[in-house]
Amino acid sequence: MLPNNVNLVEVGPRDGLQNENAVTLEDKIRLINRLSQSGLKHIEAGAFVSPKWVPQMAESDQVFKQINSNNDVIYSALTPNLAGLERAIECGVKQIAVFGSASETFCQKNINCSISQSLTRFESVIALAKQHGMNVRGYLSCTMVCPYEGVITPVQAVNVAKKLFDMGCYEISLGDTVGKATPNRVESLLNQTLQHLPKKAVAVHFHDTWGQALANIYQALTMGINTIDSAVAGLGGCPYAQGASGNVATEDVIYLCENLGIETGVELATINQAGWEICRSLAKRPISKVALALGDPYALKN
Repeated sequence: MLPNNVNLVEVGPRDGLQNENAVTLEDKIRLINRLSQSGLKHIEAGAFVSPKWVPQMAESDQVFKQINSNNDVIYSALTPNLAGLERAIECGVKQIAVFGSASETFCQKNINCSISQSLTRFESVIALAKQHGMNVRGYLSCTMVCPYEGVITPVQAVNVAKKLFDMGCYEISLGDTVGKATPNRVESLLNQTLQHLPKKAVAVHFHDTWGQALANIYQALTMGINTIDSAVAGLGGCPYAQGASGNVATEDVIYLCENLGIETGVELATINQAGWEICRSLAKRPISKVALALGDPYALKN
């Protein structure tokens, strides 16, 4: 049965822009401010990571200090270690996320440690965040397919997801990092995940490399999952997964949900405008099919 409503977690300003070139501080702030006017309730606004590895996120401190915060919106940040968390606390961030993997090889490539070591590292991050009253979200990458190891078994992914949940992550976002999953794999993963985690603690995060993201989201919706990660204009990719394209586009998810009779609470026109604006700054066109169908609202007015 389909849910009555969905919670959209907008990851464009972080997971989207971290793989784009020539992103200015002004671009980031303008994008987040525009997204804040759309009805979104959760925007991932930055990451407190080493600028050596992810230079696009180097100004996250300034982003959090300069955006026009909407009291109805959660502005979260990725904080992979204590140093990142401490910076987030200084900036007044109210919610953070940690980033793990269901693949040993991808974990090594992405955060330079084993799965076990990453979980040990997250223990201190989650503990300090809790001391400061911060909710912690857990991302889990390569839950179905890994660019290095191939197919990941549901048991392998669920084992890590359960550990993150037991450590204190209120929600686990199950990611298809390379965009190669199909609805049958989504069904298998969710069937096993929901035996160990409550439905409200499960989110999905799909990339659209092989054009399967919306089909995968529909499968998750039919199983009652109602928290979906997406990126405006389909921004993004993954620097550690060659060939991976952007996240599923927020515009496309809104269109799908609205036509299924599922409430999103988000204005498609505002999201479309935000997407075209950031894409003009990046000198590219949106990947979103819905955005392309609607057209650039700025160009249509002129």
